[in-house]
Amino acid sequence: MATATATPAGTRSKKPAGTYSNKRQVRRNTLIGWSFLLPNFLGFALLTLVPVVATFGIAFTEWDSYSTPEFLGLDNFERLLTDNNFRTALLNTLYYAAGHIPITLAVSLGLALLLNRKLRGVNFFRTAAFFPYITSIVAVAVVWNMLFNPSQGPVNQLLTGLGIDNPPGWTSSPQWAMPAVIITSVWRDMGYYMILFLAGLQTVPPELYEAAKMDGANAWQRFRNVTLPSLRPTTFFVLMMLTIGSFKVFDLIVVMTDGGPGRSTLVLSQLIYREGIVNGRFGYSSAISLVLFVLVLGVSILQYRRNQKLEA
Repeated sequence: MATATATPAGTRSKKPAGTYSNKRQVRRNTLIGWSFLLPNFLGFALLTLVPVVATFGIAFTEWDSYSTPEFLGLDNFERLLTDNNFRTALLNTLYYAAGHIPITLAVSLGLALLLNRKLRGVNFFRTAAFFPYITSIVAVAVVWNMLFNPSQGPVNQLLTGLGIDNPPGWTSSPQWAMPAVIITSVWRDMGYYMILFLAGLQTVPPELYEAAKMDGANAWQRFRNVTLPSLRPTTFFVLMMLTIGSFKVFDLIVVMTDGGPGRSTLVLSQLIYREGIVNGRFGYSSAISLVLFVLVLGVSILQYRRNQKLEA
């Protein structure tokens, strides 16, 4: 009788202690997790979230950061309709995005397919392709400006050697400045997106390629019917990142051409900087920022819906 009554009593005495200990451990782990997240979250909230939210209000005012903001209603947005600088910057931004996004996507995917094979020294080539992405943007811009020098640059010397009598003026030409920026940007970014595609290729089951070979599919058919559908999540992510990066390009253009010659490479991000930081027109600058935000959001939603249809 004594044994029968002692066991249940011992069990009842241990259960609350174990539950309390587990709750204490969970609370401790939660606090440790928040201690890691909180500094980054506070920095994001103070330096990114608050300015972004404030932009929605400042866009409807006239404010030079010294005086009290004056409410203007939709005047800043009406001014955009007649502003030649805004129209030029918008067209140049679309021009840059239309060139940078598809070329970078195609080149990075081609590099990933090439370096996904068992080649000798493949790790070296992967590192070499990724290296431009971690290189200083100033160094990249200076080196490519030297390469694109119209009279003494190696690029035009090569084109002249190939028999082209009048090679492009590149960054000194209003017609060729934007293509020069796009080429430089593609060269810098392709290594990063190549790594993403390489990671995606590692997840494609080899059995799919073996089954396609047994069905008589050639290399192109295997790429089209096995590789591309398997890479759809990676391609969607790369496309989104490229779209956002292309519409907010700033540093490369500022260092390489500063928006010139004339306004041939002036983009929306640079116009926002000029109007807000240089000229002190933060209300008008915020209105341009909102237009850029809506533009990126609209393109992103279209891409998301297209991806949903392809997966359906």
